[in-house]
Amino acid sequence: MAGPSKSKSTKREKIFHPDSRKAAQLARTHLRKSKLAQATVKRSKKYALQADVYGFFFHALPPVGVPTLEELHALVRDVWLTRHDDELAQERAARRKGRPKSTTEEKLEEIKLKEKEEYRTGFEVPDLTHEPTVQLLRQWDQKEIAYVQSLRFIRISSADPTMAVVSKPGRHRSLLVDHTSSQHRDQEMSVDENYNILSEPPSRFASTITTMDGPL
Repeated sequence: MAGPSKSKSTKREKIFHPDSRKAAQLARTHLRKSKLAQATVKRSKKYALQADVYGFFFHALPPVGVPTLEELHALVRDVWLTRHDDELAQERAARRKGRPKSTTEEKLEEIKLKEKEEYRTGFEVPDLTHEPTVQLLRQWDQKEIAYVQSLRFIRISSADPTMAVVSKPGRHRSLLVDHTSSQHRDQEMSVDENYNILSEPPSRFASTITTMDGPL
């Protein structure tokens, strides 16, 4: 009677001494791959956030003309910075007295504080007061981040709403004619004086606001 067949020997995994050169090499390789993976995730999150910011200002463009610097500040102060207020109020109302804050409430409060401080120290936004930039932004396909990054940007601050600094003059070929200015000045513009961007219904910004900052 034939005895039990012997199973094929499996290839044993090599085990290296912790102090060996090979072990050190493998550790460095693993660390490098880990850092690359983390950098990729961080970069993806950064691009997603930029897409949300750019998308917000894209949807905030008036149907005609360009906003004034004062209107741009109002848009940031009264719409952008308050976009989480309703959800935050719901989280606070749902929390029973004496109970700790939920993760969502803490994250929303963190976002608000961070963005408020960024606006105070200098918030970089597409220059919606610059007609050539607005015309180019209207042509954005809402996908290519690099396209928006080639436009003109200004830095505005709640500490001095009357001033804006050109932080990026723009690399788009149609903007290269005038890229030497470092200080933004309000210019006379042909706009509809009866148009007020803050009078727009919240639904106009819904497509952008509802996806801000990803899932909480």
